[in-house]
Amino acid sequence: QVLLVESGGGLVQAGGSLRLSCAASGSIVSTNVMGWYRQAPGKQREFVASNARGGSTNYADSVKGRFTISRDNAENTVYLRLNSLEPEDTAVYFCNYYDYVHGDVWGQGTQVTVSS
Repeated sequence: QVLLVESGGGLVQAGGSLRLSCAASGSIVSTNVMGWYRQAPGKQREFVASNARGGSTNYADSVKGRFTISRDNAENTVYLRLNSLEPEDTAVYFCNYYDYVHGDVWGQGTQVTVSS
């Protein structure tokens, strides 16, 4: 299996910043995609950002220019820097890993709350 360990999240004021981390371990396939999704109460889970190892980085329109995804390949860790946070960013953020062997693997989620 592939296991994901998340850290980060918390309560911040609007305009503040956070950094989320997600470390993958186990039977990792070198060709993979890691990224972040979020789910607010009463809403469906939505895509935030992703990075294919050695490939493209993608962002949802709602976070472009504010969030940055990065990867430490040596540690199979992906980060999400959340800048200029808005109350609308409040959600549970989930780390995601995908490869053709395992399919989707999800982290447990971490709460991000942005106050006005």
